[in-house]
Amino acid sequence: MPTTAPTAHALSDVTASDGSLRRFLHGLPGVDAVGLEARAASLGTRSIKTTAKAYAIDLAISMVDLTTLEGADTPGKVRALGAKAVHPDPTDRSAPATAAVCVYPDLVGVAKEAIAAAGGAGKVKVASVATAFPAGRAPLEVKLADVRAAVAAGADEVDMVIDRGAFLAGRYLKVYDEVRAVKEACGTSARLKVIFETGELSTYDNIRRASWLGMLAGADFIKTSTGKVAVNATPANTLLMLEAVRDFRAATGVQVGVKPAGGIRTSKDAVKFLVLVNETAGEGWLDPHWFRFGASSLLNDLLMQRQKLATGRYSGPDYVTVD
Repeated sequence: MPTTAPTAHALSDVTASDGSLRRFLHGLPGVDAVGLEARAASLGTRSIKTTAKAYAIDLAISMVDLTTLEGADTPGKVRALGAKAVHPDPTDRSAPATAAVCVYPDLVGVAKEAIAAAGGAGKVKVASVATAFPAGRAPLEVKLADVRAAVAAGADEVDMVIDRGAFLAGRYLKVYDEVRAVKEACGTSARLKVIFETGELSTYDNIRRASWLGMLAGADFIKTSTGKVAVNATPANTLLMLEAVRDFRAATGVQVGVKPAGGIRTSKDAVKFLVLVNETAGEGWLDPHWFRFGASSLLNDLLMQRQKLATGRYSGPDYVTVD
């Protein structure tokens, strides 16, 4: 489902004013919803052979942001998650580490210590949600304090939420300015993931506009969702965001990552998303630096499928930990 990428020249002044930003975002090609969903469904039917499936499962494990974002999170739970991220399968040290552990800002230090204690320092990142996650309903100074606290605690990555109310009201420059301010608060030590909460944006056109808005504002990653609403990552909305990062790189030379989050629970689902990445953005995104899964239960299924490929049988229900 090809789109026409804006040129670098066309992007030079689009953020100069609210009017110019609005004209640019509303001038992006409209999304053919039927075509988008049909292509996502078609790519999801691709069969993966055994050798390629083993590679895909290990790649998917290495792309997981192992996540716990509950009010009942404890330091003990985060320590266990950090150890699991470094050694997902204690019985098989050939299993790759996950990309990151994702927690609330007050638990960043605990996650850093746990990862270091397990031997994963410098290998497994710590990501922190911020900006009044998941609703994002707070004054900008509160959001920025949230970000600075996470970075000060050692977060390698910050997952922010956009102000969906401002976006849906057409206040695009406000959203742009907030993302820019958060990017500045991240400094040079933390990469920024911008969460759109696609399930609340109502239309595919809005998802395309949000993708370009986030990238123009300096996002290192664009992310589908918080995992806290009814509709989270889907093949169609992820395909649309992959088209956006592909076209943005064609226009600017800048590569931006993509993170679908919420609702991806099985190895079969993960492999379908990897096919989307390969067929839409290309091999350059098939790397944990550019593609992530925001998930918790997904890792367990990947580990069980990995053991099935290695031994020819499924393990019992107590083979993996319940996080």
